[in-house]
Amino acid sequence: MDSKLLRNTIVTVILGIAVVFAVVLYLNGALKRPGGEKTVTTQTAQEEEAPPTVGTLIDMSQTQTGYGTQIGSDLTAFERDAGFFNDDATMLDELYGNASNRLSLMVTSVARDIRVYVVDLYGEPVRGQSFVVTLSGQDEYKDVDQDGMIYIADLSPGEYEVALTDTGDYLAPLQKSTIKVRDQLEYQPLYDISYMICNEDEINAAIEDTRESQAAKDGDEGEEVNLNDAEASWGIDVSKYQKDIDWKQVADAGVQFAIIRCGYRGASTGCLVEDPYFRKNIEGAKAAGIKVGVYFFTQAVNETEAVEEASTVLTLCKDYELDYPAFIDTEGAGGNGRADNLDKLTRTKVVDTFCTTLENSGLRAGIYSGNWWFHNNLMTEGLGHHYIWLAEWRKVPQYEGKYDLWQYTSKGSVAGIEGNVDLDISYIN
Repeated sequence: MDSKLLRNTIVTVILGIAVVFAVVLYLNGALKRPGGEKTVTTQTAQEEEAPPTVGTLIDMSQTQTGYGTQIGSDLTAFERDAGFFNDDATMLDELYGNASNRLSLMVTSVARDIRVYVVDLYGEPVRGQSFVVTLSGQDEYKDVDQDGMIYIADLSPGEYEVALTDTGDYLAPLQKSTIKVRDQLEYQPLYDISYMICNEDEINAAIEDTRESQAAKDGDEGEEVNLNDAEASWGIDVSKYQKDIDWKQVADAGVQFAIIRCGYRGASTGCLVEDPYFRKNIEGAKAAGIKVGVYFFTQAVNETEAVEEASTVLTLCKDYELDYPAFIDTEGAGGNGRADNLDKLTRTKVVDTFCTTLENSGLRAGIYSGNWWFHNNLMTEGLGHHYIWLAEWRKVPQYEGKYDLWQYTSKGSVAGIEGNVDLDISYIN
């Protein structure tokens, strides 16, 4: 390149740079007014909006957004907003507050009855209110004991509309509930039974958890039992009365299975109660490699309550796999139990309903009692298709029917358990 052409090229580049600087200075000057304050004029609705020119400085503190709010360049402005951190001032919390005061109804039926739960936003029964419900706009029923549940029995089959009429300090449900009442029992579990299950700190366990074993009438525990049957398994049954158990020691002692009490029905009020040691026991036994089954002490006085008890077992055991059946323990409760004076037919229907409901849900089920109780208080000829767990404390049982487990003593001793424990032999494959 000769020197003339080089000079012309340099001049052209310098002029180009100068023009760019001139344009930038002009544009910056167009955005200034006397006094040096920056401003952006707002377009009218009729003006066509154009994209910002490259190099233009826009003060966002005065820019209108398409949502009708301003986006400011002062990022600390929220600190001067008294309501910014006030949860009560938000619309979401206001709506949530209203919803939390809204009631809902959960309605179920077993046969010729209706059970109504009045629950809050979290699905918990609302206690301390005398709620009133109507059936199909006619008969009224009141929650007299204010426990959030109203039970209505002896209904005619058909469809009913359930409405909450007296809500106290709460908002009524948004919709009415309808339920079909059946004439016959269908042996299906109640999946909302958890609302009826209590812990022992909610009841008087001294009068609710009572039992008078009839097995003591059936033998002499002083006799030694032959445990050499190669086809049988050796095990124990436990409840809260054994307190804390070292399940590893139990397993090391040769125990192969454990039947664990999961709960009971109160002998006085009929409340459904979880055994306070159930979860600790079943988890400890399974962790030690011991096979497990469960039992529930019944005080049901009819088939509907038997369905409730079976449903309680299903709810309490839903997180655990059982290796052995779930048994209904039918015995006396000291003479004053609510089910102590049932006739043979009713008691037989109760235990059969319990087992059938569990079997319809996929569990194996059976009946526990002593020789005397089986003979005098049950029609055993109609129960043979369920597992039978016999309590008879003799060297050789005198029970004439078939049985699958045998509780042969209540005075056993096993490492890892303080005090006496029931010992059992299982013939279940």
